[in-house]
Amino acid sequence: MALSVPGPTRRVLAAASAALLALLTASAVVASPAQAAPPTTDDPAAAGAGWLARQFVDGNHLETTSSGQVFPDYGLTLDAVFGFAAAGVAGDTAEAAMAWIGQPANLASYVGNGSTESYAGSLAKLSLSAQVQGLDPTAFGSGRVDVLARLRALITPSGRFSDKSSFGDFSNGFSQSYAVLTLARAGSVPPAAVSFLAGTACPDGGFPQTFGGASCTPAVDTTAVAVQALAAAGDGAAAKAGIQWLVGAQRVDGSFVDVASGDPNANSTGLAGQALRTAGSTAAAGRAAAYLRSLQSGCTAPAARRGAIAFDRKGFDATIAPRATAQALLGLSGPGLLTLDGTGAEPAAPELACAAPPSSSAPATPSPTPSAAPTAAPTTRSAVPVPAPSTSPAALGGTLPNTGASPVPVVWIGLGLLAGGAALAFLGRRRPAKP
Repeated sequence: MALSVPGPTRRVLAAASAALLALLTASAVVASPAQAAPPTTDDPAAAGAGWLARQFVDGNHLETTSSGQVFPDYGLTLDAVFGFAAAGVAGDTAEAAMAWIGQPANLASYVGNGSTESYAGSLAKLSLSAQVQGLDPTAFGSGRVDVLARLRALITPSGRFSDKSSFGDFSNGFSQSYAVLTLARAGSVPPAAVSFLAGTACPDGGFPQTFGGASCTPAVDTTAVAVQALAAAGDGAAAKAGIQWLVGAQRVDGSFVDVASGDPNANSTGLAGQALRTAGSTAAAGRAAAYLRSLQSGCTAPAARRGAIAFDRKGFDATIAPRATAQALLGLSGPGLLTLDGTGAEPAAPELACAAPPSSSAPATPSPTPSAAPTAAPTTRSAVPVPAPSTSPAALGGTLPNTGASPVPVVWIGLGLLAGGAALAFLGRRRPAKP
């Protein structure tokens, strides 16, 4: 026969059970793992790419301010996509960027509407970016636009890819080089396009940015992309002459200046470094990379700036650091533009690995006594420290990682309430029933 439990006892048991359920639910919430922190890295390229990804607006594009107005910067966003692929990280950000540019309104703003407006440089760079990310440039974006077909339609009898626009023709050495590169990756480059690009070289082997000038002024940035395009299309002689010009243009500290009147900077050095590494000039490429690392914000910088690469020796400037970092990444790691592949990049955007500051309760460590013996030369790979293994309670299996609170007291309280409820139930069963 089932035992009868009086109403008061049932109410006590119900209250105890409700309290226990609430406590156990709270303990489950407290014990739930915190959102995973970004991974850390001591690789300069990965750290730079991670910082750059965190500058993205809405996680999918970069912006530029001009004359007090803020504009989405499509070209810079694609520069960042190249940089992420070179560093092998921030794959999620690169994917989001390509989807953003693939939206019809953004695509039309960047490459033109395909009828009255069509821009050679934008089409070529976008097509190359799509190939780097494993996308199909013949069916790009939500509208499945054939970007390559639009680009091919802009070639002139001379072999030059020219803009179709009411604003004028702004195609240049970058436009031609990117066009040759993306068509080489697609499997077929018109010979006239290769000949036209090779024919723009200055007598010393460098390549100018603009066409048809009164004099030929070679530019580092244009030459760095042109030599990769020519090598991809099979014109080894013109590519070799351009590389030789780049080697001669490099400064003692490894840096490059785009044109003679400029200053050494990360953008020119990054582009040149990639071209040199691709051509097998590893020593010159290594000096370029060392210069770029010297411009990178390390662990002594504010946390939000770590990994960023400054434009030049003047120091960090938030308005130009994204562009400087994006192109500097090409000089720090990764293959050339012909084989650059972002499809296997790690999804996350890592942070620079910096050792945690010592605890204030820890005894001060005396400074070592200087030695007269010469010290070893510092490594040229990275100036960032590798963090020591964590000794926090969470890392050792102690307190909860998200709050620092232990669930043990909650469990004991719950068990106590459960025991109390059981005792009341036992007493209720022994109490004689009312008439």
